[in-house]
Amino acid sequence: MLRLISINVNGIRSAAAKGLYPWLSRQRADVVCLQELKAHEMDVPRAFAAGRGFRAHFSCAAKKGYSGVAVLSRVPPQQVTCGFGSREFDGEGRYIQADYDGLSVVSVYFPSGSSSPERQQAKYRFLDEFEPVLKRLRRGAREVVLCGDINIAHQPIDLKNWRSNQKNSGFLPEERAWLTRLLDRQGWVDVYRRLYPTAGEEAYTWWSTRGQAWAKNVGWRIDLQISTPGLAQRAAAASVYKRRRFSDHAPLTVDYDWDLGLRS
Repeated sequence: MLRLISINVNGIRSAAAKGLYPWLSRQRADVVCLQELKAHEMDVPRAFAAGRGFRAHFSCAAKKGYSGVAVLSRVPPQQVTCGFGSREFDGEGRYIQADYDGLSVVSVYFPSGSSSPERQQAKYRFLDEFEPVLKRLRRGAREVVLCGDINIAHQPIDLKNWRSNQKNSGFLPEERAWLTRLLDRQGWVDVYRRLYPTAGEEAYTWWSTRGQAWAKNVGWRIDLQISTPGLAQRAAAASVYKRRRFSDHAPLTVDYDWDLGLRS
């Protein structure tokens, strides 16, 4: 069994101060995908990964305190790739891919367009560049799982106040149509939604820091594990952890019937 955890930490040092490291050590995860590190590799204590049996691989933003993704793994990947070939976005630390025998695990952090119209246009450019990358991955011989904060809620079931958010970044028609193409035309699978097609509020993974959104569970499901069909069929269970908060996002855990040689 392969246990894969994904979480946007909204600053790895902040999440560590809130107890992320001890929590991870108890989860028996085989691979952990982190997003929005807001740190460079030298800012993350080596003892964190090594002390918990992980090997850590990073793709950090050139800008300090910004973005950044990582893959923590209990077995060395055969190959690690940072970036997806984008002149604009690779420097922001948004993509890292770890290849194993027959399986690729990607930690990805999609841009948010909520801060300004300019950033929304950047988000659209990211989606345009990333779509053919996913098409190539889908056509390959390997199983692939894309883990991360995609900053898009796909359907009304995926957020609390969907009617009032139809003109807001993260639930715009163009963004939702992009995700529909990914799932319906390219054939990728939203793993959590496949397992739990009617899950609503229990599936939320992000809450605004405004208006007591967490206390009232006014959330969004924007952190996903999207996989090729073969791997999706091996997904046995998934959960969103909400007992403690390490950031404004919650960890998403999925167990797959897949052997990487990580356990006896």
